[in-house]
Amino acid sequence: MNDMTAIAPPSTTNVARVVPDPLLSQRAKAAIVVRLLINEGADIPLEELPAELQAQLTLQMGAMRVVDRVTLAAVVEEFTDALESIGLSFPGGIAGALDALDGRIGRETAARLRKEAGVRAAGDPWKQLRALAPDELQEIVKQESTEVAAVLLSKLEVSVAAALLGRLSGPEARRITYAISLTGDVTPAAVDRIGLSLAAQFDAQPVPAFDIAAAQRLGAILNSASTPTRDDVMSGLEESDSALADAVRKAIFTFANIPERVEPRDIPRILREVDQSLLVVAMAGAEAAGFVAARDFIFENMSSRMADQLREEIEEAGKIRPSDCDAAMSAVVSAIRAMEDGGTLVLAVPEEEEED
Repeated sequence: MNDMTAIAPPSTTNVARVVPDPLLSQRAKAAIVVRLLINEGADIPLEELPAELQAQLTLQMGAMRVVDRVTLAAVVEEFTDALESIGLSFPGGIAGALDALDGRIGRETAARLRKEAGVRAAGDPWKQLRALAPDELQEIVKQESTEVAAVLLSKLEVSVAAALLGRLSGPEARRITYAISLTGDVTPAAVDRIGLSLAAQFDAQPVPAFDIAAAQRLGAILNSASTPTRDDVMSGLEESDSALADAVRKAIFTFANIPERVEPRDIPRILREVDQSLLVVAMAGAEAAGFVAARDFIFENMSSRMADQLREEIEEAGKIRPSDCDAAMSAVVSAIRAMEDGGTLVLAVPEEEEED
């Protein structure tokens, strides 16, 4: 018999503890446990071990033949006791620690530590590359040679690779797919070096200070600004950078955008989130502010009883100061934005973005 027989250890109830052979090395005990787990159908991620440990384990298993029942039971009992004595475990190496703390420490600190420790502190560089966003993968493909791009696509999930090909031009996609057919002789060491190089290039990129694009940040700021301030800023942007002004305009959501971006069925829910006194002021001053369409849209999509009541309150309110109206309309917009951020409301996409 060339393989070790994996037999579950006998019950040790009321039986004296069996001590493994003192001459049995820790490496041999590890081989016994791994062999037993494999025989029992356990999925052991041995590929995550350092290459040297994988080699040592393989050589050790190749050198062993048969283990008797007593030794097997003793090794399993020792292994179980060791597991039960563990109160807390930490990820091995700086890469594991960075993965565990991902999102909990500053990105600049994480990038610096990863760079100081080296990309291959632990783990597989391809795991990091597979986690990249489609835009980042596309940028790598554009910058690298056809052969490197072919290896990259071969290491990605099939669905991700297919989506990435769809982002490329026809000639470029054809060159890469043909190059994939030539990767049969590429060695694992070469693939490993390519992965390390690509991961290192990605880590070398500076960490942006802001997660949100400038146009989105400007749009959020101008959403809360007064109408005169917003109009003045947008006029200045149009003169200095028309492309940025267009992007900011798409990011802005104001009282005037309600008819084109809010579904009629959502108006009653929105109005429940707005203070009645502020709603009266916003609706009363909408015509003078040039937002008749938005006012009428809101009236048309509320109940008749509520509309009649609101009109009565508007008449009683009299003339509204522009500053008060602007603040009240901002409150309505803030309520809509809060619902969107909370996931209870979905705003329609502006037609300009759909055409892009």
